[in-house]
Amino acid sequence: MPGPYYAALPARPLERDVRVHHPDHAFRELVTLNDPALVVMTDLRRMMPVTIDPDASLEGAMRRMKQRGVRLLLVLDEQGTVVGLITSTDLEGEKPMRHIHQHGGRRQDILVRDIMTPQQMLDTLCMDDVVNAKVGQVVATLQRVRRQHALVVERNGEGEQVVRGIFSASQIARQLAAEIQTADVVKTFSEIKELLDDRVAAKR
Repeated sequence: MPGPYYAALPARPLERDVRVHHPDHAFRELVTLNDPALVVMTDLRRMMPVTIDPDASLEGAMRRMKQRGVRLLLVLDEQGTVVGLITSTDLEGEKPMRHIHQHGGRRQDILVRDIMTPQQMLDTLCMDDVVNAKVGQVVATLQRVRRQHALVVERNGEGEQVVRGIFSASQIARQLAAEIQTADVVKTFSEIKELLDDRVAAKR
């Protein structure tokens, strides 16, 4: 049985002096604390997560981050199960040196599994709660749990928990930049809190 017929769309040459369309103001990269939390969540229904194997090297993880332009990788095992996550802070911070101090060896011997945040230590938020939440609530939550990232989970048709989205401190900070009124990129939620507290005090 033949499939449905799809008529081709008319194709025309590109005109001269054409510019690229800029986003409408309706889609705001910059947000306020009162905006819906979903505007600062990386929705994994809309984009594939960048992942890595737990037995990959640190150099391999850094290379993958640079190639894909991200600062976080979900660590998946052979079955596609989330076993942890690793960030650029993990790679560039003290974790590799601490591992060498405790276990010996060289940096090139360290694997992703050695310094990643393991599954049992990851904080998650329920998608049902996130749908009705504000950006400010996400900021407050990550301040409370003292994390730079949080995974958003939901249940699939079989009742299994799946990762639906990711909140990132650095991404939220960039999107809050206009409200915070600072030229510097805020990288931690403690800095966000200080800036917001200063702004409130200035209004009094």
